[in-house]
Formats: sequence, structure tokens, C-alpha cells
Amino acid sequence: MHTEDTEGTAEFPLPRSRRANARLHALIPGGAHTYAKGDDQYPEDLAPVISHGRGAHVWDVDGNRYIEYGSGLRSVSLGHAHPRVTEAVRRQLDRGSNFVRPSIVEVEAAELFLATVPTAEMVKFAKNGSDATTAAVRLARAATGRHRVAICADHPFFSVDDWFIGTTPMSAGVPAATNELTVTFPYGDLAATEELLTRYQDEVACLILEPATHTEPPPGYLAGLRELADRHGCVLVFDEMITGFRWSEAGAQGLYGVVPDLSTFGKALGNGFAVSALAGRRDLMERGGLRHPGDRVFLLSTTHGAETHSLAAAMAVLTTYVEEGVTARLHALGERLAAGVRDAAAAMGVGDHIVVRGRASNLVFATLDENRQPSQRYRTLFLRRLLEGGVLAPSFVVSSALDAADIDHTVDVVAQACAVYRKALDAADPTPWMAGRPVKPVFRRLA
Repeated sequence: MHTEDTEGTAEFPLPRSRRANARLHALIPGGAHTYAKGDDQYPEDLAPVISHGRGAHVWDVDGNRYIEYGSGLRSVSLGHAHPRVTEAVRRQLDRGSNFVRPSIVEVEAAELFLATVPTAEMVKFAKNGSDATTAAVRLARAATGRHRVAICADHPFFSVDDWFIGTTPMSAGVPAATNELTVTFPYGDLAATEELLTRYQDEVACLILEPATHTEPPPGYLAGLRELADRHGCVLVFDEMITGFRWSEAGAQGLYGVVPDLSTFGKALGNGFAVSALAGRRDLMERGGLRHPGDRVFLLSTTHGAETHSLAAAMAVLTTYVEEGVTARLHALGERLAAGVRDAAAAMGVGDHIVVRGRASNLVFATLDENRQPSQRYRTLFLRRLLEGGVLAPSFVVSSALDAADIDHTVDVVAQACAVYRKALDAADPTPWMAGRPVKPVFRRLA
């Protein structure tokens, strides 16, 4: 863990971060505005509170500098305070951010988005991914006259709204009747999905899934889903919150050549600024407009959905991705990191226990115990060693602001962590190296 002025190692716990975490918990439920950012996701007394960031680095309130991965829960793919984005935002702030009528920026942003994602015909912007996915579900229900929603069981998150959260262990407050309307299908299994659609014949409004995950879609899978949706009369929705831009500038649909009826984008779209998008077929999207003869759908009507500075950020991001080949750079950086981590783990004899998975632009890691089962206790050990080495990495998702030196330093720190991991495996007990309670999964019934 590096300070701004020296290469020394800070002592633990982090005193200012610890006090700031106490203040957060006193005023904010969970101590964070996103559960995945909670201090329960980090080793005890080792959850840094961030002061600021630039590029691929962040500094905590104790003055320690970290190389950061998964920045902004994957939203900051260009690095913090990216000059093209911040300059576009500054220019727009001087012109006003919200008006009683649409700004010209709204149509400019829509034109640029649809030029970048040409598989969509219309787009509507919002502030967060949950609103966009829920709007897709509402459109699908309105278009089909059906109530059931089929979600991919292998994908961790779609929305904070009842139709999804009711399916998780944190279902408190969601009526059972709502839960009954959501059914699940497994990723990559067309036969199981067809069986589900046959079992609920003419009841399923949509299939919603991430088009790709930590593994590539099996050959023909997405095209097969497209055919199943058409045959059973339901809407195919791609959640491209993560795959959007990281897979290609046009998302996973652009890479794999399978066009959904509706798709949702966010995260990388604003490089940390709050903007998301619902995009898709004109005939479906117009159900939320003024050129449709049927019942109107209340579609993403939000006071702040088209704030001009966020749309300016999105346009700067879209332009930067295309002009600078950002997606290719993300893949190159991820490939270098994955190879280094795998080599380091293998050299320390833990290659079967610290496992890097996913597309190079979206890497995650699994921490497995002596029986090769996922382990929160071993994850705690691993995260602690990374943090001590100045690497803040709930995942290994790269940003384009990283450079070769950042990757090489990360691999060195991983190698040191792997040496400790090997000792814990030999002892069949990571407890002596955890220094406190284990990190916890986000979705759990009790705190």
C-alpha cells in the first residue's frame, strides 16, 4: 500500500478510513449507497474510504495509493477524471443541466448512440440500470399481454425492482404474488429454456439475460434463443450493462451478430457519470411514445434522465471508444494481466485455487479452498494481501488507464499473495492469515 509521497507500507488498520466507515454506517444504511461497495465485502478494518482518483489509481483518506480494478463497479472503463470526458462535462455545465423542454443534447446523444449501436432503432436515456431493465420488462408485458418474466438464473443482478429482487435472498418487502411471476432458465441450455416456455405456454412476456458472462456463449446459443423467442412470441432482452462497449463498441449484440428486441446499457456508457439507456425495436419503443395507437406505456419518464452533462459524458465516451480503439486496449491489458496472474499462481502451486475467468476485458477471479470449492475465507486472505500491496481489486476488470507498469506491479503483488495462499492451503485453514471475519456475499438474508 503506497502513500502519495513514499513507497512505504502503511500500518493497519487504516485509522481515517475506519473512522469514516463508522460515520458512514451511522448515517447511511449499510455504510454505502451500493451493497457491492460495502465494507462487509472487504477484510475487517481494511475497507479504504476513497478520497480521489486519477486514471487507474485511487487514494484513500489515509493517503494510500492503490491500483484500482473494477472501477466504479465496472463503470469507469476509461479511468478516473478522463480528460475528454471531464472537459465535455465542464463545457455543458456552463450551459445548464436541466430544462423544462428537451435539450438539443438529447437528440445528439441519441443519434451518436444509435450510430454506435446500429442494431437498435430507438433509445431512451435514464440514470441507472435498474430503471432501464424494468422499463424493458414493462414494455414486454405491454406488447405481449403476458405477465411472467423469465430471467437467466446464472446472472447475478438485473434490477433493484421487485420482479428481480424478489428472487434473491434479500426478498424482504416483496409480495409473494410478485415473486411467482418471475421464472428462471439456465444460461447456455436451449432445451431447458424451451421446456420452460412450453410449460408456461403463452404466459412468458420476455427472456432477459446478459448475452455473455464469464464464459463465451456456446456456439449457436444466442441465435437459438432468438429463434425460441420468436417461436413462442416473447420479447428477447439483452442486459448489456457489462458487455456494452467492453465486448465491442456495439456491445455483445454487435460482436455475436444476434439482435435482441430490446437491450439495456449503462456502466461504461458514462465513465462514472450517471447515464443508462434502453434501446430496441421501433415498434416496441414507440409504445412509450406519442405515435402509437394502443395503450401508452409509462416509459422512463424521469426528471433527471436527460441531464445534459451526463449525456455529454456519454457522447465523449462513445467518441473516445471509437476513435481510440478502447475495446481492443481493454482486451490487450486484460490478456496481459490474466497471463501474469495465472503464471504467478501456477509458480506458487495454487493455480487450481486462484482461478481467473472471463473475457479479457472483464476478468473476475475465484478463490477456492483445499477441496477446490469457492471460499469467502480464502477470498479474505487474498484481498488482504492485495490491499497490503497497493492493489484494490474486488475483481480484475481493467480500465484503459492502466499501463504495463501497473499490470506488472499487480502480478508481483499477486505472486506474494499466492505464497501466503499456499501456506494456508497446506495448513487447510486460512484463519491465521485473515486477521478478522471473512468477507460476505452481497445477497444474503441476514446482515
